[in-house]
Amino acid sequence: MVCTASFHDSYLLPFLQPLPSLLRSRSPLPPHAPAPSPVTELPSQSPSPSPDTACVVGPPLPSPPSQQPTPSPPASLGFADFLAPSGGLMHNMTDEELFWRASMVPRVARVPWRIVPKVAFLFLVRGDLPLRPLWEKFFAGHEGLYSIYVHASPAYTGSPPADSVFYGRMIPSQNTSWGDMNLVHAERRLVATALLDLGNARFALLSETCIPLLSFPAAYAFLTGSNASFIDSFPTRARHVPFFTERNVSLAQWRKGSQWFEMDRPIAVELVAEERYMAVFRGDHGIGNMEEHYLPTLVTLLGWGARAANRTLTYVAWPRPGPHPATYGVRDVTAELLEGMRRGNGECGYGRAGGAVEFCFMFSRKFSRDALAKLLELAPKVMGFG
Repeated sequence: MVCTASFHDSYLLPFLQPLPSLLRSRSPLPPHAPAPSPVTELPSQSPSPSPDTACVVGPPLPSPPSQQPTPSPPASLGFADFLAPSGGLMHNMTDEELFWRASMVPRVARVPWRIVPKVAFLFLVRGDLPLRPLWEKFFAGHEGLYSIYVHASPAYTGSPPADSVFYGRMIPSQNTSWGDMNLVHAERRLVATALLDLGNARFALLSETCIPLLSFPAAYAFLTGSNASFIDSFPTRARHVPFFTERNVSLAQWRKGSQWFEMDRPIAVELVAEERYMAVFRGDHGIGNMEEHYLPTLVTLLGWGARAANRTLTYVAWPRPGPHPATYGVRDVTAELLEGMRRGNGECGYGRAGGAVEFCFMFSRKFSRDALAKLLELAPKVMGFG
C-alpha cells in the first residue's frame, strides 16, 4: 500500500524535489474536510512519524541524510583532449579492444585545429635500450615533433631514468619469439597505440640495435613530406604452400621483405584493422617466419602498391647466408661505414632529406652495446647531431 504523507524536507532524498501535493498538505484541513481514513500503525520499534504526517505504510523512514558539501562540477573537455590520450601509455584494453579503438578515422576532411604532424618511433625490444644515449641526442631539442613507444618483454622490469625521453613510454606488452607471428602482433600493438594520438602522421618500426643515420630535422622533413610508405616487399616462392592458395593468397601475390617499416597513417590504420589475412597467416600451416611475409604480402593483397615504395629505409647487411644479419661492434664503426650505409653503398641514390642530405637509408641495424661510445663520437660529424 502507498499512502500520501507529508514529510519534512529533511526526509526527502537529496536528488528529489518536494512534490507540490506534499507541500500543500502541511496547511490545516478546513473544518468541513472529511476525517482521514484509518491506517496501519508502524511496528513499535519504528520511530514515531512526524506530527504532520497524514499516514505511513511500509518500512521505517530513512534517517535524514548528512549534509555533504556540494561536489564541484567535472571539468569540461576541450577539442585538444580528444587528440591524444592523457595519463600515460598503460591501459587495460585487450588487443581486440585496442585495435577497434585505433581503427577509428575522422570523416571530416577539414581539421578544426592546427595539428603539427609527428613521427612515431616504435621500438620493438626485449629489454634494455643499450643505444639509448645516442637516440636521446637524436631527439634533443625537437619536442612536439615525435612520439616514442616501446614494446618490451613483459618480464622486463627495468626503466630508463626519469629525465630520459624514453621514460614512461612502455606500452602493455606480450611475449614474443624470433620467427613467430607474435612479432607481428607486437608490431600491430605498437602501431595501434601510436594511432590513439591523432598527431602521429608517420610510423617507424625500430629495434634496440637500430641507430639513426641522419639528424632529426633531416629525417622528419623527409618522412612528413613523403607520400609513400616504405615497406620492403619483393616476389618469392619461399614458404608458399597450398594452404595459402586454398585461402586466396596466390603465389603471384606472395611476397617477402624486411619487417622494419616506415608508413603513413592511412596504411597504419589498415594494418591494425585487417583481420582476414591475419587469421590466415597465423593459421595451422606449420610454416615458420611468417613475420617476413605477412606485411610484405599485404602490399599486394590490399592494393598498397601505388602507395608503397617496396623498400625499407632501414639498412641491414647479409654478408653470408644464414638467419641473422651482420652485427657491428666498436671495431667496425667508422665514419666510412656509416656514410656508406646512408648512401646504400652505391646501390641507390633514393633522395634528399630536408633538401640537403643525399641518402638511401635513414636508419641502420644491428649495432652492439660496445659500439655506443664510438657512435657518440662520430654522430656530430657523420649524422649531424650530438
